[in-house]
Amino acid sequence: MALFQHLDGLHAIAGLLVGLLVGLTGVGGGSLMTPLLVLMFGVNPTTAVGTDLLYASATKMVGSGVHGWRATVDWRIMQRLALGSIPAALFTLLVLSRVGQLSSATQGKMMIGLSVMLVITSATVFFQKKLIAYGMHHHPIRTAQQAALATIALGAVIGLAVSLTSVGAGAIGVTALLMLYPNQPVARIVGTDIAHAVPLTLVAGMGHWIIGDVDGALLANLLIGSVPGVIVGSLISSRAPDRVLRVLLGMVLAVSAWQLYLKASKAVAAKDKPAASAAASAAPATATSR
Repeated sequence: MALFQHLDGLHAIAGLLVGLLVGLTGVGGGSLMTPLLVLMFGVNPTTAVGTDLLYASATKMVGSGVHGWRATVDWRIMQRLALGSIPAALFTLLVLSRVGQLSSATQGKMMIGLSVMLVITSATVFFQKKLIAYGMHHHPIRTAQQAALATIALGAVIGLAVSLTSVGAGAIGVTALLMLYPNQPVARIVGTDIAHAVPLTLVAGMGHWIIGDVDGALLANLLIGSVPGVIVGSLISSRAPDRVLRVLLGMVLAVSAWQLYLKASKAVAAKDKPAASAAASAAPATATSR
């Protein structure tokens, strides 16, 4: 009975909608859930990131299991990504644990960083094919060793970005991998990216849990909706108009980025205003004493 007392229909519906988008497009877990929690439900940014990481880990376990069963995961590429991402995530979490409770101004700057990641993700969703073609034509990877080193470096960047903002392992990771491995089938790259996201988000999410940045009740409510959403989205993904979905997803990400930026700017400005007022009031007092 105690479990049902913590059930929240709105959070479950949010999990359902995001899970449906993840199942349909393979993109949108961290990119949509974190800004949704911050903008619509007023969740603290650090709590939203930490909770979303464990949410993403649980939902992507389902997708990873499907891709593993279909043999659409390149475990060698996944190991290279993890070799860079897991140490980067652990280092980032160590720094966050040493910093302690973030101030309002720092959280505002964190939201600005999240909005930047959302803009990059939105651009990636809109221009994925052009970005891949540009990378293959202007900056081709010529040797297997170059590809391996670039994959490890990509994993490190993703690990840092995901640990700080919960965004980066979806559309950005897939696009970069398609540039590095143009001969691999898209389904295999997507499956590899999803499989890599499971240990990364689990490690980062557990780190945030230890720090105290995870809301367990909120996580449970999101998962109640998201698990059926991912399953339904995956089942109907082959029938859905991918181009229309990606345009809508890109637009939602762009709007979310703008709204997050506005909210973050107000938070930073509100924090700076008292300091400026105090400095202004102190100046006459100093002049009078002289």
